[in-house]
Amino acid sequence: MKRPSSNSPTLSACARTILAKRYLLRDRRDRPLENPEGLFLRAASCAARTEKLFPGGLTSSQAEQEFYEVLSNLEFLPNSPTLMNAGTSDGQLSACFVLPVEDSLDGIFRALHLMAAVHQSGGGTGFSFSRLRPRGDYAGENRGRASGPVSFMSIFDQATEVIIQGGRRRGANMGVLRCDHPDIVEFIRAKQKSQRFANFNLSVGITDAFMRACVHRREYPLINPRTQRECGRLKARFVFSLMARCAWHSGEPGILYLDEINRRHPLVSLGTIEASNPCGELPLLPYESCNLGSVNLVKMVKDGSVNWEKLEKIISLSIRFLDNILEVNHYPSREIRAASLASRKIGLGVMGFADMLIRLGISYNSLAAVRAAERLMKFIRFCSLKASAKLARERGVFPNYASSVYRRRGLQLRNATLNAIAPTGTLSLIAGCSSGIEPLFAPRYSRRMLEGLLVRETLESKSGPHACARCSGIAPGLYSGAQGEQPSQRSFIRTALEIPPAQHLKIQAAFQRHTDNAVSKTINLKAGSTPKDIEKIFTAAYRLKCKGITVYRYGSRKDQVLNLD
Repeated sequence: MKRPSSNSPTLSACARTILAKRYLLRDRRDRPLENPEGLFLRAASCAARTEKLFPGGLTSSQAEQEFYEVLSNLEFLPNSPTLMNAGTSDGQLSACFVLPVEDSLDGIFRALHLMAAVHQSGGGTGFSFSRLRPRGDYAGENRGRASGPVSFMSIFDQATEVIIQGGRRRGANMGVLRCDHPDIVEFIRAKQKSQRFANFNLSVGITDAFMRACVHRREYPLINPRTQRECGRLKARFVFSLMARCAWHSGEPGILYLDEINRRHPLVSLGTIEASNPCGELPLLPYESCNLGSVNLVKMVKDGSVNWEKLEKIISLSIRFLDNILEVNHYPSREIRAASLASRKIGLGVMGFADMLIRLGISYNSLAAVRAAERLMKFIRFCSLKASAKLARERGVFPNYASSVYRRRGLQLRNATLNAIAPTGTLSLIAGCSSGIEPLFAPRYSRRMLEGLLVRETLESKSGPHACARCSGIAPGLYSGAQGEQPSQRSFIRTALEIPPAQHLKIQAAFQRHTDNAVSKTINLKAGSTPKDIEKIFTAAYRLKCKGITVYRYGSRKDQVLNLD
């Protein structure tokens, strides 16, 4: 393919530094083998190879050209493993995996082995440890007593510590334990010691029955997963309050609302979802993986309004790109390959939502923002379904289609799931926009990253109060860009800690209503917030039918990623 000079990517100095440190291919002497333009060409070419397998759609050269244009224009970016590994011998392109942990030493260490393979290739892993017998339980003749799921989590954590994902970033895990597991109290308290489980996000799997017990202030049964029998009872309000106190102290655990997740799962007849990827936006069945991508909403605004026609075009092309990646992906195991191709799950989301609102003249802290979120995601959902249906006509439905809710509805799709809202931390820095659907964090703040890279960001007015540009400094002590902000700008823009938790939740719920996977979003809390405030958030998120919830009280960790300058 001839390199189109008119479409060479326009990148900030910060983006170029991040790409050089993490994404560009390098030789054995750590010298770059490509520039950012070459990276986007490599990813576009890799995805376009799929077109040769399915004649009747785009030609591979057409697809390569169109994919390159959306990537180099920063209108759409796939998840990091795709950018890092596309077209290489590694070739593992998925970001999100859920691996089963069975109640045996063989099962536990099989999961550990697969985790290492996934992390080494750049992916993140989620585990439910709910099937492991509790601490002190019968462990077999001459084997003493079981040590419980929390002790085995330590092995996963230590293994992650020595593996850098794809050689370029640290591994990430999600650990989940059901609220009715006998070791639930130990699990909830697991991260109260500052250095424990540094490579895990923790979430409690909450059920409807547990929430009803909370409302009525009742006890609920604990179930031994080995025997499936009741082995104790706890007061639901005690456990609920303990979760809130620990989240107040350290930001964890979060919550996965398991019954809501499985009610909305299009393949519910195939099994129960027990865990998600590390950031919570991808609840998956055992061995499933998922490819993510995000549309840059800043690029979809023109003259103060959304360019819906352009947005539909980018969505259609992005769905095609993500489906293509499933075919050229090098999966870490036969089980993962089989499960992933049987459902063909993808997760197209967004980044730059806060910046888009500013350009539309809408305050994030307003009813208009909630309405904009709902209208936007409803449109993205509609266009995603339309694009997947088109692919199904060209290529056929996903293999597990007969077991899906779509068959009963008469809707033929190429993919079992289509949308997910990811955090897009590094990708949004590359694209030069705000992260995911988060509000702007602060007028000035710094972001701590791998290898000591410190990114400082501020608001800068370039064309009046409805413009917001990122000015990024690279490495400690270096900052480039405007230092001030206009009063009109600050009266219009509300940042993360200025926005009430209820508004954060409303935005999350608006996106979740039209997202078949889940939504990753942080409910930011001021340092002076209380555990009771967090209890109210947990309850409200359940009532709003969110699939999960994460809160973070500013200053509750010494090593937090975002800090006010």
